Amino acid sequence: MPLSMYQASVPVFIRHLRNLSEILKKAVAHAEERAEAPSLLIEARLAPDMFPLARQIQSVSDTSKGAAARLAGVEVPSFPDTETTFDELQDRIRKTIAFLESVPAGKVEGSEDREVILRPRGNEMRFKGQDYLLDFALPNFFFHVTIAYAILREQGVPIGKMDYLGSF
Repeated sequence: MPLSMYQASVPVFIRHLRNLSEILKKAVAHAEERAEAPSLLIEARLAPDMFPLARQIQSVSDTSKGAAARLAGVEVPSFPDTETTFDELQDRIRKTIAFLESVPAGKVEGSEDREVILRPRGNEMRFKGQDYLLDFALPNFFFHVTIAYAILREQGVPIGKMDYLGSF
């Protein structure tokens, strides 16, 4: 049986959102152990022109829920980007997972040729569903997951590759 569009998207997003949630728990524990304000981690960034940790988490959420919705042909849920605490970031992840779990596999299946149109910064980008998932959505999702991980590693949070990959 070939890999389906659903299998290549929604369960992948959910798995790595859960992994990211666990990584954020370790970040909070690290800040508490060092008696540091967790807000320092939330505002941390790898370079001055890159998004801070909070915006990386928001981007992970936006990319995954947007991809699932577009592939399923349903409305993309809008979450305001107002998170400033780890609890709020965890809630954002929970809401994203809940939305992903609500997307019926049958609506995503067969979306390989569904037209997906994005309009970032006023520029129109057109994709077939499979190209959108494989060449845009998944790479973008993993970019922001990886940057969130890298920010926390750079800040001294004791996480490693298996935290990123999760348990099997």
